Amino acid sequence: MADPIRVAVTGAAGQIAYSMLFRLASGEIFGKDRPVELKLLEIPPAMKALEGVVMELHDCAFPTLTNVVATDNPEVAFDGVNWALLVGSRPRGPGMERADLIKVNGPIFVGQGKALNKAAKDVRILVVGNPCNTNCLIAMNNSEVPKDRFHAMMSLDQNRARSMLAAKAGVTLKQVTNVVIWGNHSNNQYPDFENARINGQPVPQVIKDQAWLQDTFVKDVQNRGAAVIKARGASSAASAANAALNVVTNLITPTPAGDWFSSAICSKGEYGVDKGLIFGYPLTSPGDATCRIVEGLSMSAWAKGKFDNVLNELRSERDVVKDLLG
Repeated sequence: MADPIRVAVTGAAGQIAYSMLFRLASGEIFGKDRPVELKLLEIPPAMKALEGVVMELHDCAFPTLTNVVATDNPEVAFDGVNWALLVGSRPRGPGMERADLIKVNGPIFVGQGKALNKAAKDVRILVVGNPCNTNCLIAMNNSEVPKDRFHAMMSLDQNRARSMLAAKAGVTLKQVTNVVIWGNHSNNQYPDFENARINGQPVPQVIKDQAWLQDTFVKDVQNRGAAVIKARGASSAASAANAALNVVTNLITPTPAGDWFSSAICSKGEYGVDKGLIFGYPLTSPGDATCRIVEGLSMSAWAKGKFDNVLNELRSERDVVKDLLG
């Protein structure tokens, strides 16, 4: 068999990781002939719970799972890894503003960014823990890993948007393509329906309800996470785990011709975004874990307003953590 793919997962005793680890171990993501080593990071109080997760992983007897390392030391967790899925972060508590959450989580990602220097040369990093764009920005700026290796997760929002468009149009999910989530994983993100397609046609030509698209659709995608919490009493776990694995799959599988996927990466100035911001873009990949931004997409004046709003939000978040950016 080939050399194992080494995957680090932080917050490994949490619900998102629990919905992710068994799929990683089973061969579903990297292939039935590719061995996988999991390196699981937790904080010391959660190590006992992590022991139980490790027991279950072994009890599944996946032929592709070669080894499991459980640790509370990020340098051990990231040593030699090809993929680092940064799931763990402190959730927002009662009365906390978004800026408070950013300040609390920032130091965690400073340390993890430095520890990522132990990773393999081909490492790819996906930040899932919220606020993921700015946590990713902090980790990236505290690491020697090349900036183009860092992603923040926009795929959950893309999946939500595709599902809502398919339901409204009465089509299958496969018929909805070219969905991009611009900007930030926040309730100011812009889910772009103008450039999206249903059966190859622009969405506004299929869903001829501009008020629904501009108001209901956009707000429902922006606030879907809060709606899940209200309904089930807990935040998205299985869908977030699935979306994180979608990012990995999107990067190791060639993007279908004429389509793209959403992820937040380090801007080089595309679409007028400040260089160095972690911003959600439409991307394609040849399947070798690299990606490129799809350029030249048009926006109406209304859409540009949404785009600028989320860009300004990310600028504000960067200002909050400027002392943590190395």
